Amino acid sequence: MATFLYRLGRFAFRRRRLVLMLWITVLAAVGIGAASVSAGTSDSFTIPGTQSQKALDLLGKEFPGASAAGATARVVFEAPGGQKLTSGGNKAEVESLVADLEKAAQVADVADPFTSGTVSKDGSVAYAQVTYKVVQADVTDRAREDLKSVADRGDKAGFAVSMGGNAVQVKSEQSAGELIGLAVAAVALVITFGSLLAAGLPLLTAVFGIVVAVSAITLTSAFVDLSSSTSTLALMLGLAVAIDYALFIVSRYRGEIREGHEPQEAMGRALGTAGSAVVFAGLTVVIALAGLSIIGVGLLTDIGLGAAGAVAIAVLIALTLLPALLGFAGPRIMKGKLKTRRMRAIEERGEGEPVGVRWARFVTRNPVKVLAVAVAALFALAIPALSLQLAMPSDSSAAPGSTQRIAYDTITKGFGPGYNGPLTVVVDARASDDAKGAAQDAITLLGKMPDVASVSPATFNQAGDVALIRAVPKSSPSSQDTVDLVSAIRDRGTALHEDTGAELMVTGTTALNIDISAKLGDALVPYLAVVVGLALVLLLLVFRSVLVPLKAAAGFLLSVLATLGVVVAVFQWGWFAGALGVDQTAPIVSLLPIFLVGVVFGLAMDYQVFLVTRMREEYVHGAEPTEAVVAGFRHGARVVTAAAIIMISVFAGFLLSDTALIKSIGLGLAVAVLLDAFVVRMTIVPAVMALLGRRAWSLPRWLDRVLPDVDVEGEKLRHLLAKEQEQEKEKEREQAKTKAGTGTEDTEGTRGSEAVSTARG
Repeated sequence: MATFLYRLGRFAFRRRRLVLMLWITVLAAVGIGAASVSAGTSDSFTIPGTQSQKALDLLGKEFPGASAAGATARVVFEAPGGQKLTSGGNKAEVESLVADLEKAAQVADVADPFTSGTVSKDGSVAYAQVTYKVVQADVTDRAREDLKSVADRGDKAGFAVSMGGNAVQVKSEQSAGELIGLAVAAVALVITFGSLLAAGLPLLTAVFGIVVAVSAITLTSAFVDLSSSTSTLALMLGLAVAIDYALFIVSRYRGEIREGHEPQEAMGRALGTAGSAVVFAGLTVVIALAGLSIIGVGLLTDIGLGAAGAVAIAVLIALTLLPALLGFAGPRIMKGKLKTRRMRAIEERGEGEPVGVRWARFVTRNPVKVLAVAVAALFALAIPALSLQLAMPSDSSAAPGSTQRIAYDTITKGFGPGYNGPLTVVVDARASDDAKGAAQDAITLLGKMPDVASVSPATFNQAGDVALIRAVPKSSPSSQDTVDLVSAIRDRGTALHEDTGAELMVTGTTALNIDISAKLGDALVPYLAVVVGLALVLLLLVFRSVLVPLKAAAGFLLSVLATLGVVVAVFQWGWFAGALGVDQTAPIVSLLPIFLVGVVFGLAMDYQVFLVTRMREEYVHGAEPTEAVVAGFRHGARVVTAAAIIMISVFAGFLLSDTALIKSIGLGLAVAVLLDAFVVRMTIVPAVMALLGRRAWSLPRWLDRVLPDVDVEGEKLRHLLAKEQEQEKEKEREQAKTKAGTGTEDTEGTRGSEAVSTARG
């Protein structure tokens, strides 16, 4: 590996114009392709293998005019104080507004509140259920404007009109988070290198890679349905890792030049060592992200593969385009007018010790105390995770004062919380001898259940063998009582099937959310087994040690538990919510924990590889275990610190998003990097390494023979270069001897000629 990357680095440096032109060609191709396609994105969930999805598919087939999978909206009317909507003038006005709703763009059906029974007992609140012909992602701006126009006319008529449902939701606009992250990253890079040129190259390659990745995702969306969050998360992760990878290679390149190597040779050596770490760090992130596809939830598959592609592009650019740009930069990359006096003293004159070295010496002198404090702190942060509650975003979690939240609260006040999440019960009686009898039995079954507030009459398909029933729970959509109710209905459906031959299924938004949470919970253990297992194999190859990968995995578990604790404390308990722009407390989005586990594992292994690889390199080259730890910090602590600050800045910038999932992911990843980089990798790791000593690098002989040697630390490359240098010196000595011998013979021949000439004379 190291030898191959050494040659690749020299090639890209030497043939920089060719490499640059190839990447510009790639950018132009995907850019033109992305600009020429017209493709939409989708936020709908498909969860194959679940009862709710099976029922939805059946409804789409048997009730084609009902738009079972179409977007929905609830238009809620509240009468002025002391009045009723059922009075003559108010009723006529509401009916007129409902008639206007039926004429709105893309509307398939509107349920009149006076005929469908959605008027509160006191007559003060009513709502019309609107079903659209298209899914949420395809609802046009005109359709939303028509909906708002009806609401505005209702307000002018004296009603309090609010709207809920997924058709009301608009796509979140891109925030300035990326720009803020880039600005902080630029400052961190300038401080690290003391040079605008050296700081600019990682930013330039990162932006280049992100443009390629996002363009490729846009082009792909023309052929495959992708979630609208795919590009956002690919941008978030791709930008962070791209800057980090370039930072490590540029730092190593400058270090090789300081050791006296020519620029081309320094580039080869830098890529052969730091480049190997980049490859394996990138592989762990790609594995963690791509592994999200095994869960079977379309949204996770989209964002996982999209972000994995962005990381892969970042690795390729760091290994090829970056060396080419360093070739163009030439010796100017070493010039830094922005260095502090202390930086110049340490780098140029070798005076004093960096802060990272002093910290490493402190930790290795007091490993037990430091380890105890760090682990205790992480466990303390993890305590809120014990009260973790999961739910999918809904109108109940909308911002206070928004029309969705007002509609939710008004329906709760007028009807009860369950009316915000009615259950769609499907009776598939195609295999039954008495379809109507089976449907009536289902209605009777539902009516006897204690947590059911109301049951609607059955609506049959054209063939009369599939029935649709609406059951309203007494509890809110996200409550445990509703989860238990769905489970109870499905359990009793088994008895109905045995008695009538009809299959009873529960679907709808509430049931879909419950099934998504259950599927994510069931998939967590196998996902961890696959992702962590593969990543541990990679780390075993990198470090040729059993204890170091296991220690890395244990540190990751501490990081992710503490991160979940912080997320719960902010989003669920409300700690520092106002300062972080969180409008209200709510359960954590169900997708977050498993996504966080995958991404945090990949990022945690980044710092493990970058920091510990340098420790192993020093150990392999003869340093004592504790001195190898200190040496690893001497060369890597400053760069790892800058890399962590950059990642934290990029992720924290996404707190400015108005989407709950993106906001929570941004905070989660920022906290995870903060804890993993500074507490786990730069505190716990050196403490454990000091306690383990040489045992940290031990590997059973049989395993040593089985494992291929990928030479991440560049030991084989070092011997190869030393051998080549010795051969070059030997060649120079031979040439010198040959030249010296030829010179002697020429001198003697000249003297002989002169003697003959004298004799002749």
